[in-house]
Amino acid sequence: MTVAVAEAEKGLRRKDGGPFGAVIIRNGKIVAKAHNEVLKNSDPTCHAEMQAIRAAAKKLKRFDLSDCEIYSSCEPCPMCLAAICWARIPRIYFGATRDDAAAIGFADAKIYDFISGKIKKNSPIKKQLGRKVCLVPFQKWLNLKSKTPY
Repeated sequence: MTVAVAEAEKGLRRKDGGPFGAVIIRNGKIVAKAHNEVLKNSDPTCHAEMQAIRAAAKKLKRFDLSDCEIYSSCEPCPMCLAAICWARIPRIYFGATRDDAAAIGFADAKIYDFISGKIKKNSPIKKQLGRKVCLVPFQKWLNLKSKTPY
């Protein structure tokens, strides 16, 4: 966790983004470490966990990180939590909570409420469109004889 916090501090010094750091460990060794780079990259997805997952997947040359664990200086937001699940990382260790993050202006409550269906006002509008045409690639995927499921 100290490495995750050091990454958060590094990002703050560089003014790359918010005060968040993450480290991915495999067999007791650091595979990747990262900090928030939302401001540096003008990209809202460059959270510390996302950056660490990208770096670990690239280094290990695989998307399946099921033999790794992630340490984050703060409880992962919904986007990062989803990415951790997609990467199949089985253990998440975090320091500060989402409430601690909200207290300094990083509030995820709206996203959690949107996902759970609690709020509709001031949320993205969801509307299904073009289902038939969108299912064509799905059918092609289903019929592929040689594919890598993930």
